[in-house]
Amino acid sequence: MEKKRIILASGSPRRKELLLQIGIVPEIIVSHVEEKITSDEPSGVVMSLAEQKAVDVAEDMPEGAVVLGSDTVVAADGKILGKPKSHEEAYEMIKRLAGRSHQVYTGVCIVKKGTAGEKDTVVSFYDETDVNVSTMTEAEIREYADSEEPMDKAGSYAVQGFFARYIEGLKGSYANVMGLPVHLVYQKLKELGAV
Repeated sequence: MEKKRIILASGSPRRKELLLQIGIVPEIIVSHVEEKITSDEPSGVVMSLAEQKAVDVAEDMPEGAVVLGSDTVVAADGKILGKPKSHEEAYEMIKRLAGRSHQVYTGVCIVKKGTAGEKDTVVSFYDETDVNVSTMTEAEIREYADSEEPMDKAGSYAVQGFFARYIEGLKGSYANVMGLPVHLVYQKLKELGAV
């Protein structure tokens, strides 16, 4: 069986690592589309942004190529917590998450380029995981926020990093919190005949 080209429209080392873990070796072509937020709902935001990235990269791809775009947000009380712009902002986010539950949403869009004049197939979906963070002392919040780990992470933390010491548990996919719900991605790729 001929292997399809699978292109990951993301520079995230974590997403690449997750795909490699399930036996998919992606090409990396980072989307440089100017992202436009078109929804207030976290699930709508991540699916829309994932689609913008995937469609952007897919434009220049040959017939039969498969492009995967993804976007992850952390939400507390339905409010999206983006990537912190400063250690102080990271501190505020971690303080908000400490001692309670929040949600992580990852949206995925898969574009399968049409062959022989067929239209492209575009499939979008998302996954949601509940994450419980233990109570943290003021000093623990400050120490973590002042480190470099939160700086390029949605919600100011990495589940697979130092912050793992504060995660009591989660309901749903761990991989989803890392940035890609690989179980769903694999099922959709299988449905599209891409794996």
